[in-house]
Amino acid sequence: MALRGIVQRAEPLPFDLRVLEIFLAVCEQGAMAGAARQLGLTQPAVSQAVADLEARTGAVLFDRSVRPLGLTRAGGVLRQRASALLSEARQIAPMLRETEHSRLPLLRVGLVDSLSRALAAPLGVHLIALADQVSILSGLTASHASALLTRQMDLLLAPDELEEIEGLERFPLLTEPYILIAPAGTTRPARVDDLMDLAARLPLVRFSARSKTGIEVERHLRRLKLDLPRRLEFDTPQCVTAMVAQGAGFAVTTPLCLLEAAVPMEQLACWPLPGPAFQRNLTLIARRQELGRLPRDVAAFCQAQLEDTCWPVLRAAMPWLHETSRTRS
Repeated sequence: MALRGIVQRAEPLPFDLRVLEIFLAVCEQGAMAGAARQLGLTQPAVSQAVADLEARTGAVLFDRSVRPLGLTRAGGVLRQRASALLSEARQIAPMLRETEHSRLPLLRVGLVDSLSRALAAPLGVHLIALADQVSILSGLTASHASALLTRQMDLLLAPDELEEIEGLERFPLLTEPYILIAPAGTTRPARVDDLMDLAARLPLVRFSARSKTGIEVERHLRRLKLDLPRRLEFDTPQCVTAMVAQGAGFAVTTPLCLLEAAVPMEQLACWPLPGPAFQRNLTLIARRQELGRLPRDVAAFCQAQLEDTCWPVLRAAMPWLHETSRTRS
């Protein structure tokens, strides 16, 4: 996965906000001297700041052949952008003071799709008390991971695809086993070798390799030296489980994926996956030290929600889950 390429060394900025303030003052006054008086600076300091700005941007910003000073085309573009940047910057301090005592203006959360049914609604109710605007998006882990790294998302609840990326903080949510599901009435495969016999009767319904689950399942099958024909694959837990319930195949999935699909349990046979232990870890990931205690508190809320509302349902249908799953603290 090419997530590492998203984190690249940034180009140095060609200016700071103070230089933009000087530039806008010159635009307003039409002269270096007038800008200096407005800002309480010397005229040489203003002239030097403008010269440095032009050198760093590689563009001539003022037409010095006219009085008052005129803007070049590049100067006009910078004036528009600089005004917007300074306006945003001046709002930051009041916003921070307000946030310290009240709510965040915006909170954006990504959920791996297998957590949507379990957490989307309760998490939305919980977060709307903490932020003026809340956006919760479900989907594949990879797209959410990219959004977190590019600051289009604030929290990610998913399997961790970003282990090697620095500058992130992680809070464990849940460990759950991968399980085997088949159409109701199917004979249980007790050993790994029995999976080949099952595959001779029913095709394996795969999770797409676009999903983290699909990648992990394929890796595990290779460890077991199982080369199963590739006939059916889907992106979502709903489609995988629905195909199995209709008798079209069997699948390797997880309890939460099963819950997400909302297929009546009487249509399925569910068993522990034969062979060595195979599980997935779900984690809350955030950029380090940007949201204070909020990521830790949201992780604790999600842990409690999963333990109190999801696992009782799943363990009632699959009592053996008592020994193979747990919330992680």
